[in-house]
Amino acid sequence: MTPRVQIDGNRLLQRLDDFARIGATPAGGVNRQALSPEDRASRRLLAELALARGFRVFQDPMANLFIRREGRLAARPPFVIGSHLDSQPTGGRFDGALGTLAAFEVMESLEDAGIETDLPLEVVAWTNEEGSRFAPGTMGSMAFAAGTIPDAWSDLRGRDGALFVNELAATLQALPEAEVRPLGFPISGYIELHIEQGPSLERENIPIGIVYGIQGTRWLEATITGQAAHAGTTALEFRRDPMAVAVAALDPLYKSAMPNDRRVRFTVGRFAVEPGSVNAIPGSVTFSIDLRHPETEAIDALEGRVRHGCESAAAAAGCRSELRRIFDMPPAAFSKGLLACLDRAAASLELETKSMLSGAFHDALFINRVAPAAMIFVPCRDGLSHNEAEYVEPEHSIAGGRMLLAAVVEAVAVSA
Repeated sequence: MTPRVQIDGNRLLQRLDDFARIGATPAGGVNRQALSPEDRASRRLLAELALARGFRVFQDPMANLFIRREGRLAARPPFVIGSHLDSQPTGGRFDGALGTLAAFEVMESLEDAGIETDLPLEVVAWTNEEGSRFAPGTMGSMAFAAGTIPDAWSDLRGRDGALFVNELAATLQALPEAEVRPLGFPISGYIELHIEQGPSLERENIPIGIVYGIQGTRWLEATITGQAAHAGTTALEFRRDPMAVAVAALDPLYKSAMPNDRRVRFTVGRFAVEPGSVNAIPGSVTFSIDLRHPETEAIDALEGRVRHGCESAAAAAGCRSELRRIFDMPPAAFSKGLLACLDRAAASLELETKSMLSGAFHDALFINRVAPAAMIFVPCRDGLSHNEAEYVEPEHSIAGGRMLLAAVVEAVAVSA
């Protein structure tokens, strides 16, 4: 018979408060950007808590932080749970931190109850999930899955001018107690608890989302080149206006892409006009396009529509169009075995669940490439995230921790 074990909900809530003080902002959020002094302080606190409980602490060359609790079959690949501790510049106190601290609470609860697992269990705090200081995001899990740190990152600088390799080295050196392990190693499975970052669970009053996959994301950058000219003296027939081209290309996409397919996400997030003078027709316009969909074929078709729209509108206006792909993340489908495990865990706790697709990408996306993976979502108020007002009700934080513990008990054989 599987032994019963419960998390300490009050301890989890207190830990969330304790970590929220590291990088706390006046508006109630956190500024704990990747590889910053605040990020190092949060890693140190987690490591100290782990060492105090007798757990082993490791870090790899990407500063991914691992906390290990041994199992009876110590030579078997560990089962891994966790998330991240870094934040946006004006981030919330639950994004990433809830998943990491709930994972640590699971490990502590098993230790408190004297529960032994067959498989070793490890908690992870991945490096730079957010990508706010150093881009791209999900650096730690990306490098872990690839087994290497991309050469291109050696020259990478943050938004504050800091050199990535220097900040990474300083972060590793700041935790000398951690044992060093290689980048990338076999794992038996991975579950990540995260806030939904959307409104559906709260609106439907459902405490748990079981995430079956993550939609694909593709970023494009379009540049329309025309001819700068005087705004007051250049008649319509003499204009080669790249701004007019951009409007003509984007308008039909706004009117049809998302209205015709509820799974499509189409966003123009950056727009740069040169020379940027109030009384000059622009010489060039550059803008970004963020395309998301759970099917690669649909993303390909959307990119084709963007390309055709820009090229045809540019040709009609005597301008030139250039479109380049700057980021491409294929969709992910999570492990059917782990999804079934989550279903059983929810049933054992009598928690209502909703099957969900994640609109944002998470560390689980990359770990899914090297091991079975799945995710759990909990509601957040008004679906608000990446914002200092981000909030998760205490009962939902606790429900997420209970769900994670039950899933771990389902995933790894245990005995008292």
